[in-house]
This record gives sequence, structure tokens and C-alpha cells, in this order.
Amino acid sequence: MIISDSFIQAPKARDIEFTTCDADQPLIVQFAAHNATDFATASELVAKNCNGVDLNCGCPQKWAMQQGYGACLINKPELLRDVVLQTRNRIPSNDFTVSIKIRIHSDIRKTVELCQQVEAAGLSFLTVHGRTKDQKSDPVNLEAVKLIKQSVRVPVIANGDICSIRDAENVQRETCVNGVMAARGILENPAMFAGFSETPIECIKDWIKLALETGVSFTHFHHHLIYMCEKNMSRVDRRYFNALSSTTAVIDYMENYLSLCE
Repeated sequence: MIISDSFIQAPKARDIEFTTCDADQPLIVQFAAHNATDFATASELVAKNCNGVDLNCGCPQKWAMQQGYGACLINKPELLRDVVLQTRNRIPSNDFTVSIKIRIHSDIRKTVELCQQVEAAGLSFLTVHGRTKDQKSDPVNLEAVKLIKQSVRVPVIANGDICSIRDAENVQRETCVNGVMAARGILENPAMFAGFSETPIECIKDWIKLALETGVSFTHFHHHLIYMCEKNMSRVDRRYFNALSSTTAVIDYMENYLSLCE
């Protein structure tokens, strides 16, 4: 989730927040925005290097909502409609997608009405996290996701508690959605959609190789390894590994870790 206003204003922010390469396709860039102009302008800046843009209307974090970003936007249907219309006018290509990711209202009828309004503005597809902004560990409301799917014509993607292929299949079967999106599940196990129940050693090796070859920042390099290795490390090992502060230290640790795992 890239903050659109800082992305527009600062070339340094653009260099830090958005990097890609020719092999990184298909690619959708997700922005946080509280007005249509910022979102459309940010979208223009990345349009030549991606296949579409997405507006985050699902982040429930307090800081985001206090600044007018994230899940609070589901209560502003006219703004979301304007976001889609302005972006479509600026980037008229039919091959370029404009989508939103939302959470649901307590009254699901409001969510259905919102989705239909944004669809009419030219939305390409819709991702639905089946919880309200106030719900955290509550079960995902698959009936709500199913109702939204039945109420719109654009493709609908389900999100929430997708931690395995079996989860994905169950959600698709119960809701008839066009696809699923994983967050924490895919961070912990990037090979999940390939059918692996936990991150295989080869996947960890691939990430280290890719990160070093492409110049991924230390923060992102380390962060992803923390997720991938979390379930196979003791609490003491996790504390030690999480506290490492250099690429060299992480590589030294991972060489020993991988040799023990093989």
C-alpha cells in the first residue's frame, strides 16, 4: 500500500516505494488515497510499468483511517466512484485495470450498493475482505462475499484467512468467486499456491538469490525471511534472527540454518 500524496510529491518516495523489472508481470500497484486526484495522478506515474492500479479501502489500522485512508473509504461511495472515473479518464486503455479492495459493512446491503455504484463507474474487478473494519479474529463472512459476487458483474476476489490451497478451494466453492487473495498466508509460505503446506527450502534459497541479484533493501529482504522461517524456528532463534541488522549477518545465519534443514 503506497501513500499516493507522498508518491506524487517526492521522487525519493517513488524510488523507495516502487521498484520493478520486466519480468515482474502481471503487476498491480496498490495505493492509499483520500481523494480522486491524488490516486489518478499516482496511477499515471506508474501506468507504463504495471498492468493496473488498486485503491486500498480495507486497511483497518487507526493511523490510516485517521488520515482518511483504508477502510473508512467504504463509507464514501461518491469518492470511490470519482476515483474510478478520474483514473479511467486519465488512463483510457482497456487493458489497464482499475480496482478496489474493501471490507464489508455491518449492514451488507450498504456494501452491495457501494459495489454496484463503483462497478457502474468502470471498475475492472473487486476484492472483498469478508470482515468489517472492527473485526480482527472473527470468522470471515463468506455469505456476505457470496452475496456481493451475485450482485455485480465484474470479477470478485475473496480475501481473508486464505492460508492453504484447501482454504482457497473451500472459499471458492462456498462463494463462487473468481479468485482468492492471500496476505499473511502467502508471506509465511510463498509456495502456498504451488500446493506446499510450508515454505520449502528451495523457495527460501530462491528469495535470497533474487533479493541479492536485484538489490532488494535490507528491510524487505529480512522481513520476508522472518515470515518464511517463523514456524520452523524456536522462540529464542526467532528473537536472535529478528534482531540481526545487516545483510551479511542474515546471510551467515541463513547458511547455517539451511544446512541444518537439509
